[in-house]
Amino acid sequence: MRELPWAARIYVTAVSVGGALVAFLSLRGLDAVPAGWTTTLTLAVLIILARYVRSPLSHRERVDISVGQPIGIASVLLLGPAGAPLVMAAAALTPGPERRHVRVFNFGMLAIQAWLAGLAYDAVGGPLLSSDVAYTPRSVLLAGLVATIVLELVNGLLMVGVISLTERVSPLRVWYGTLAQSALPMFIYSIFGILLAVVWSYVGAIAAVLVLAPLMVARWVFAEFALRQESYEATMRSLIKSVETKDLYTRGHSERVSRASVLIGRRAGMREDRVSSLRYAGMLHDVGKLGVPTSVLQKAGRLNDDEYEAIQQHTVRGREIVKDLEFLGEAIEGILLHHERIDGRGYPMGKVGSEIPEFARIIAVADAFDSMTTTRSYRGARSIEDAFEELRRCKGSQFDPVMVEALIEAVGTEGWDASDTLPTDLPESFDGIPTMASDDDDPTVADHLGIPSAAPGDASELDGLDVLDELDDDAMGQTVSGDAS
Repeated sequence: MRELPWAARIYVTAVSVGGALVAFLSLRGLDAVPAGWTTTLTLAVLIILARYVRSPLSHRERVDISVGQPIGIASVLLLGPAGAPLVMAAAALTPGPERRHVRVFNFGMLAIQAWLAGLAYDAVGGPLLSSDVAYTPRSVLLAGLVATIVLELVNGLLMVGVISLTERVSPLRVWYGTLAQSALPMFIYSIFGILLAVVWSYVGAIAAVLVLAPLMVARWVFAEFALRQESYEATMRSLIKSVETKDLYTRGHSERVSRASVLIGRRAGMREDRVSSLRYAGMLHDVGKLGVPTSVLQKAGRLNDDEYEAIQQHTVRGREIVKDLEFLGEAIEGILLHHERIDGRGYPMGKVGSEIPEFARIIAVADAFDSMTTTRSYRGARSIEDAFEELRRCKGSQFDPVMVEALIEAVGTEGWDASDTLPTDLPESFDGIPTMASDDDDPTVADHLGIPSAAPGDASELDGLDVLDELDDDAMGQTVSGDAS
């Protein structure tokens, strides 16, 4: 423990000694519990085995759900303060990557929280469950919930203490920053322990199979889901990194547009599953720039007609790149149509008003907001207030008024980090001159870039737009109301 601060060493020692004392008292009282030794040893073996049981994919991820917690709760209901500390503390005896003083502290912490939970269970009249004891489901459920709350609370407080002293940070910061978010999920998860104890009282140790086997399946499914989500994230990060390597101005832009889009979606009342898709759409909205020549992306100043046409195609190219990523769902429409305008002067299809999908209307606002509030070679970042003023000026022409106000309200509530984002390795040709590739989403520079006043009269004028015909009528023709219900 030499690397620990002295206060942390004293704290760890006190908890460890306290846990050892609790374990000793539990051993002395175990004879008074019916089948106490047998039940304690069986549950202790189960909780040790739970430490070694891993999801098939968990070695590749941080995601892991322990089945030890329900076993610990069950030990409280089956053994009370006499045996529960021994069962829970057994988990700390297994070899692992933790340092010795960490295992010693965990032993003490687990024993103490189980002991106090057992005392609380007794105090509210909870019966020790066995085949010889008559009890009502209500009495077990209420007392079990009290024991679960005490166990979680003591565990949280002891963990806050050691982390706070070791890292020299505020206990409140530790609680709210790390432990508070997991309190409710762990409490719900612990309910399995009450179920395990009740079933155990009727059928004995076979209850471990009946209750924990479905829990293990759920644990495996959860890990699979987490892995799949992370694979999605890895795919998107790879695509974004490729775009940012090619278009120097967009470094960090995709993440910020994604974040602003989520703020708008939630403020507009969008369902959380759609918010997740919207986040993906924001992250990948410019992925089609991978199909635009680098010379065009990095050209300073006005573009000729051919170059402007190449830039316009980035939305279509984006759709081509991501169309086979089924998890994106309606995000694909947002990527394709995020440069449409409410007045019909956008591209690639010149859609008007509510003809533009909701995702595209949201991303358009988020895209412009980030462009205006980040640094460019020819100007500094505009203030958030100035960006709001410009967005409001363009309501009803370029932007959906509902989405503009949703962003303003959300930023007012949640805040926004408008950090300086100008890359340090820009070519000299960028100095002081806007670039169409990075700034066509900024409504304040249209005159400098020579952006046409209207979209092409026929969308087929743009090369590659034949891929739009592949979209079915439902995907392209639906309209979503502004309330995002």
